[in-house]
Amino acid sequence: MNPPLNPITPITAATAADPYPYYAGLVARQALYFDQTLRMWVASSADVVTAVLQHPHCRVRPAAEPVPLALLGSAAAEIFRHLVRMNDGAGHCPFKQAVVGTLEAFRAQQVAEHGDQAAQFLFEQCNLAAEPRRLTEFSFRLPVYVVARWLGMPTENWPHIAIWIDAFVRGIAPGGSVEQVAHGTLAAQHLIDLFHLHLVKQPDQQIDGSSGLALLARQARLIGCTDHAPVIANAIGFITQAYEATAGLIGNTLINLHRQPAIRSQVLADPALLAPLIQEVLRLDPPIQNTRRYLVADTQIAGQRLKAGDAILLLLAAANRDPAVNLHPAHCDLRRPDRTNFSFGSGLHACPGAAIAAGIAAAGLKKLLASAVAYEQLIDTVHYRPSVNARIPEWKDSHDCSHF
Repeated sequence: MNPPLNPITPITAATAADPYPYYAGLVARQALYFDQTLRMWVASSADVVTAVLQHPHCRVRPAAEPVPLALLGSAAAEIFRHLVRMNDGAGHCPFKQAVVGTLEAFRAQQVAEHGDQAAQFLFEQCNLAAEPRRLTEFSFRLPVYVVARWLGMPTENWPHIAIWIDAFVRGIAPGGSVEQVAHGTLAAQHLIDLFHLHLVKQPDQQIDGSSGLALLARQARLIGCTDHAPVIANAIGFITQAYEATAGLIGNTLINLHRQPAIRSQVLADPALLAPLIQEVLRLDPPIQNTRRYLVADTQIAGQRLKAGDAILLLLAAANRDPAVNLHPAHCDLRRPDRTNFSFGSGLHACPGAAIAAGIAAAGLKKLLASAVAYEQLIDTVHYRPSVNARIPEWKDSHDCSHF
């Protein structure tokens, strides 16, 4: 595991060995405060996080910087500026209707079938029975392969898409290095070219009309959008949104099973408990720990006066453990009633693909548990992928042979 970080901060907490006592302290004593070092507000309690997520003056991007400055003029910016999840107002609606309508067509049974097939394929490709240390590759590639298949992308393209998605995600993440931004920009152009090829240049008879990409294009036309750019960007966005969330959910679930052998025994005896376990891990140890909002007007939240231009860091993982909404929050309860979970947001920007990420993770975990992959021997080698907002285990040892 990662060495303890001292002191933990709202940013370093995401990859700390155990950030949850720190989060609990913030919820109890500083539900909303201004962090002088970060130069932003920090929200941690369930009521404050809810208020911010649902506040009409809180936006997903700064008003003066809709696209990160480091991306301007690049292919990565072309994807970023069209993503529904990174837009408000006219940029968010009505195209969100197309996105939601498309994702609703990706039904649970189809997610499970694609997930089972991709998990079997990757299990054999990674030779996990003999090389459990390749769990990192398995966890990250699984959501890419499942969503790419649903979108209608040819099988031979999946490994390339996985590599490009990884570079693109790193390049647009907060705090990305100059090198990561450069690699992400190159990957973004490859992704745009590939998706453009299959959406526009292929003869009609070669396009699977039931694919997610074709469905999104049709949904876009229904709202009067004939521009291919937002269709391509949001199709790529389907993969990026599932990417880290699913990989982190698989890893964090395995770690929690290791820490709680009684629950592991229950799940192994009754696979139907895997679904509620995933929902509880999403609350207890979520892959996405925080997100940000930006004020477009002066306002007051939780008794504090905030100004236009202020940034707020929302500690979703802290809000998940607020005892005001989840009793005994540190306890893993598979039958928790009225579970409150902020991991996929709420309000206007609640993630419409939450069930898809959970379904893909379930397929991967089902395969790993049924095959008795010896992941527990790697627990001491686990570290968290460097990130300011995600909590994603990476599994390595001194003879790491991951090809990812």
